[in-house]
Amino acid sequence: MKGYLHQIHPVLPVKDVVEALDFYVNRLGFKIAFADDSKKPSYAGIIRDGIEIHLQWHDAVEWEKDIERPMLRIVTQNIDALYEEFSEKDVFHAHTLLRETAWGTREFAFYDPFKNGLTFYRDV
Repeated sequence: MKGYLHQIHPVLPVKDVVEALDFYVNRLGFKIAFADDSKKPSYAGIIRDGIEIHLQWHDAVEWEKDIERPMLRIVTQNIDALYEEFSEKDVFHAHTLLRETAWGTREFAFYDPFKNGLTFYRDV
């Protein structure tokens, strides 16, 4: 029997898990899957449709270092509808556009409050 990769649950670093939950649930339409503490979580999972992302508290001093944050590329159906949904939630930055790329995708991207990159795309 061969090993089979079934799912991936990326873990994003955040300064404040409650603030991150607020952003992902109230702006991006995720639901809370679990949290290690109901009042002051340091680790939580969120789900929407077929994906699950974990959010992990990291000390604020880590943000003083100029390092690259994770960038997630999320394969998306009905990308135009998703773009419209998120455009009404005040999550885009000045350069967020729904565009077709030279590498054959239709996509848009923005950052969460902790500079984790989120790109939503589909193949053209």
